[in-house]
Amino acid sequence: MRERASAWVESPLQMLCAVEAHHAGLLGPATAVVPRAGQRALKATRRELRRMALPEGLELAEPAEHLPRRLDAAGDAFSGRVQLRWLTAGPRRLVVVDDGLATIRLLELLAAGPYRPLLRARARPGFARAALGLAAAVRLRASRVTVFTALPVSAELDEGVRRAGVDLVRHDFAWLRAQPPEPGPAERTVVLGTALVRNGLVHRDRYLRWLTNLAGEEPLAYYPHRREDPVDVALIRERPGITVHEGGAPAELTLRGLDPGQRVLSLPSTAITSLRVLLGSRGVAVEPVDVPDDWWTSRAAPALRSHLTGVTG
Repeated sequence: MRERASAWVESPLQMLCAVEAHHAGLLGPATAVVPRAGQRALKATRRELRRMALPEGLELAEPAEHLPRRLDAAGDAFSGRVQLRWLTAGPRRLVVVDDGLATIRLLELLAAGPYRPLLRARARPGFARAALGLAAAVRLRASRVTVFTALPVSAELDEGVRRAGVDLVRHDFAWLRAQPPEPGPAERTVVLGTALVRNGLVHRDRYLRWLTNLAGEEPLAYYPHRREDPVDVALIRERPGITVHEGGAPAELTLRGLDPGQRVLSLPSTAITSLRVLLGSRGVAVEPVDVPDDWWTSRAAPALRSHLTGVTG
């Protein structure tokens, strides 16, 4: 009897996409999705998912401190712990599910050649970390790798990835779209929070001023980003006309019941792509907000700005 597949997830989007990967048949008849322990947003996502009709054969396991012994799927291919597990005990078939912009970074590295270490875009690794990233890249190329994504991938990158021997499987949240939607917020305009301020890439005062001006035109429903600074969220909560909703579960779960005529605004985020897939047929506009030049800080180099905005067009 085939051993149950294991998927390790460290973010709400990874957890949702692991469920979709099982539903799509990429992980076999039985899958345990194991969330990393100590993550409040993962607890909220797991709670929301368990209220739905999960695909047959899928188990949302208890949060764990350590990775499963067998690792068939993961969201973060740049995690040192994930790379080490793939090297020491990984199966011959590996599935990588969506992890936001990091997924595009992974595809670019895989397409660029066999000796490009799997390292994050802004990483400044030491020798040992770079060596692990290189070994992981070689290991992936020696395995049957599938990248499972809902993100837009250019024809050139698609061709390069497939030429590298990697299977690129696209999805449109088929399982989630089949679930009954729940009522969304009453406000016409929904704003998704961002981590760009906390990451030091966007000026706080510009961002808060924009929200204040927007709320001066009409009431807003605000959904904080899971990594948004609690101090900033408290400041936003004090702004007249803004209702801050509790964060945690991904927007793909909490906003799938929006009505026609409502709209979602967001600074650069992969949630724009996924929400368009989920809400476009319902007549809900999902609108990316261009970041004005004077919002960016000196830490946001032109190449990084381009990378951040590359999947939201």
